Amino acid sequence: MSDQEAQLSDNPSVSRESQRETDTNLDSLTPLARELAAENLRRQKLKGKRLPKPDATRIFTISNQKGGVGKTTTTVNLSAAMARAGMHVLVVDIDPQGNASTALNIPHGSDDNSIYDVLLDDLEIQDVVQNCPDVDGLQVAPATIELAGAEIELVSLVAREQRLSRALAAYFKYREEQGLPRLDYIFIDCPPSLGLLTVNAFVAATEVLIPIQTEYYALEGLSQLVKNINMIQKHLNADLKVSTILLTMYDGRTRLATQVADEVREYFPTEVLSTLIPRNVRISEAPSFQQSVLTYDPQSSGALSYREAAAEIAERGAPA
Repeated sequence: MSDQEAQLSDNPSVSRESQRETDTNLDSLTPLARELAAENLRRQKLKGKRLPKPDATRIFTISNQKGGVGKTTTTVNLSAAMARAGMHVLVVDIDPQGNASTALNIPHGSDDNSIYDVLLDDLEIQDVVQNCPDVDGLQVAPATIELAGAEIELVSLVAREQRLSRALAAYFKYREEQGLPRLDYIFIDCPPSLGLLTVNAFVAATEVLIPIQTEYYALEGLSQLVKNINMIQKHLNADLKVSTILLTMYDGRTRLATQVADEVREYFPTEVLSTLIPRNVRISEAPSFQQSVLTYDPQSSGALSYREAAAEIAERGAPA
């Protein structure tokens, strides 16, 4: 890095002239050096930045019926980014695979209490939640393999679509009675389907966050997801809104990724975050170490991007 770039890194309040001169110098660097310098500037913008707390708990359902688009990765890393920024965060894992629970190092064997017991056996959420050992302020209601049969078991129950929303309402009341701080964010990780588990998540949430992979067929099935959300709005939860769309696995070296990003922004001009989540080895490696990328490699481009996405969500605020 040049002396001028180091000076810019140390002093974020540089003049506009210095900024223009630095930009010119960045253009003359090799592609790798330019990328590293740009990332350093992005880190400086986030350094010491305080995210605004929401006026009320924001409940996000992370959903996309297409598999492999980064739903769990987004749930894990956004929740970690929010918690590390001082928020009180709860992750509700309702995917029978339990990958969010694994990635956050939460025990979720068959003998552990889980969200299955909340939905099917009326156990209280406070008897299920566990603290994430690596991130202060982050709690998890884990999933177990028993959830695989929950779709069938829920069919015969009274108010089957509202069991998660009622459990969360009771948990809010419990926290208030115990003098615990209000939750700022809840992220619900859904299975890649539109069954009763996902319907419970939609009824409990106020916002839907849809991760979309910037590859071919990115929008395939999205119209059906939006139709289902509209049905939930009409019949079960009028407050639900598709507030956020996050473009994931972005590879700026390919024309296809850019074309897909442009196409998604054309369909959802106000919902798409400006932050792009890149294809990043560290993001892929972190779950195998039962960590989010923010604790596994805080300096990686993946960790930086999820921090930026969290900041953008917080600064946008809840939809009106």
